[in-house]
Amino acid sequence: MLNTSVATDLKARPVVPGSCSGEVLVLNRYLSFFGEVDPETGCLRENELICISGKILVFKGSRGSTVGPYVMYALKKSNKAPSCIIVEEVEPLLVAGCVLADIPLFTMSRDDISRLQPGLVIELKECGGLYCVEYRV
Repeated sequence: MLNTSVATDLKARPVVPGSCSGEVLVLNRYLSFFGEVDPETGCLRENELICISGKILVFKGSRGSTVGPYVMYALKKSNKAPSCIIVEEVEPLLVAGCVLADIPLFTMSRDDISRLQPGLVIELKECGGLYCVEYRV
């Protein structure tokens, strides 16, 4: 891990609290864990080159089946889960999956999410009830 960090004015609201760090992976769409994510590889079924394993997964929100939380649990058990998840919209099945798999879950505004560029390495740390986003340089 790099020693230098630069604090930003970005704040995330915790839904399932927990600190995390990693490379940002932005999917500019809604995601269904059931059918779209392979729990054994941690990659998207439509494009096996896009893997969520160990990443800070950023997307609009989840959609889909009640099986989604079990896919998230399977990702965690196979060590292929994202480091944490940041979404604009939270729905109950995503929360259930994150609780079940012990994956930190945060919400951010659309404007703040747009500032998280793919490939950027960030860290989320608790700071006064919210989580501060720090860029790693």
